Amino acid sequence: MKNNQWFTSLGFYFVFYFTILTLIFTTSHQNQFDVMAGVRMAGILFLFFISYKRKKLSLWIFTAMLLGIEVGITFPAFGLEMERLGTIFLRLVKSLVAPLILATLIVGIAGHSNLKQLGRIGLKSIIYFEVVTTFALVIGLVAINVSKAGEGVHIEARQADLAKSEALMQQTESTNQRDHIVEIFPENIAKAISNNEVLQVVVFSIIFAIAIGMIQKAKPKETMLNFFEGLSEVMFKFTDIVMYFAPFAVFGALAATVAKSGLDILMNLLQLVLTLYVALIAFVLLVLLPIALISKINIKDFIAAVQEPISLAFATASSEAALPKAMENLEKLGVSKKVVGFVLPTGYSFNLDGTTLYLSLAVVFIAQMCGVNMTLGEQIGICLVLMLTSKGVAGVRGASFVILAGAATTIEGVTIDKVSVILAVDALMDMARTSVNVLGNCLATVVIAKSEGEYQPNAINEVN
Repeated sequence: MKNNQWFTSLGFYFVFYFTILTLIFTTSHQNQFDVMAGVRMAGILFLFFISYKRKKLSLWIFTAMLLGIEVGITFPAFGLEMERLGTIFLRLVKSLVAPLILATLIVGIAGHSNLKQLGRIGLKSIIYFEVVTTFALVIGLVAINVSKAGEGVHIEARQADLAKSEALMQQTESTNQRDHIVEIFPENIAKAISNNEVLQVVVFSIIFAIAIGMIQKAKPKETMLNFFEGLSEVMFKFTDIVMYFAPFAVFGALAATVAKSGLDILMNLLQLVLTLYVALIAFVLLVLLPIALISKINIKDFIAAVQEPISLAFATASSEAALPKAMENLEKLGVSKKVVGFVLPTGYSFNLDGTTLYLSLAVVFIAQMCGVNMTLGEQIGICLVLMLTSKGVAGVRGASFVILAGAATTIEGVTIDKVSVILAVDALMDMARTSVNVLGNCLATVVIAKSEGEYQPNAINEVN
């Protein structure tokens, strides 16, 4: 950004932090505010000035994360009220995801019409997704069998978690009865866009782009391409505007999450959370990093491109929140529009590395907690089912828990109240697995692009 833009940015975020801290201090007599909380707040303010100096959105987000956690711990009542900030941000993101995918994919394919290459990219993507998610499945099983985090744990499900689990089960009951193959194909593109049915938008965009490519007259073809190219540019600018609100959303989401769950229940389930985080780190180091090195991807530039999308995914626990910025940054990195527009949205349904690892780990944890000894064959069998069913309801709110509950309750001796215990720390685990989902999909997009000669590396030193 230019200097005057960064001055505006400074004022924008200063007002945010100043307003939040003013509200906190004016209500401190009604809450437990101690000296240490004041010290922590001062440290966060110091990070605020560092964030301004570095001019990085990821640092703004990190500072907002710390502030949100602190407010959630010290001022839970105020933290709960801030949940609406995260909701507003996610609504804005959802409003731009489908139009952005529609525009970028149509321009990418229609502008470089090559059906043979498109089919090849699709086949490569599916094979890549299945291989990598299988590795995630194995690492999840190994991690929980080594840590045995569920053995000896005796925790009663909270009433709030039981109620939430029942609501999620009812919410997605009709979804599980749908023919998911048929549901990939849109019957109404406006409905698909309004419902954020990403796969339906992708399918429509591909067919629409092929139709444009088949037009023989130059003027109609050029008119349509110019329209969608213009829409693509506008949606990227729209994304830039929405990203200014990201620190607000991160603050609100974490403040509300910590205020709701607290830290007491975390101590009882700490081993499960740590097992998941260690397993996800192992997956990144043992699977994703070697893939990047084998593909000869510049790790430094790649990290610079994905750090903001991953920060958003971690803080909001939403892959959708990270998608627009991920698409924009991967194009800046040098990946062609048609590969970004096709592989990245498709991966959001078929390449759920973090979710697959979590499901395999969590189902064995629940069995261990209930005193059920599953053989290796039983573990592999139920986890393969989890991997397949997780692709069928991708994008449905609460789907991960519903899939987990459905699979776990088929194990003799496991009840829904035991499954509900996981909801107490699900938000913390969701942040981690969503981040790995986004990282895995970004890497898959670059790898597929490189294999197709659709990657022209551009060093990203400063990402706005």
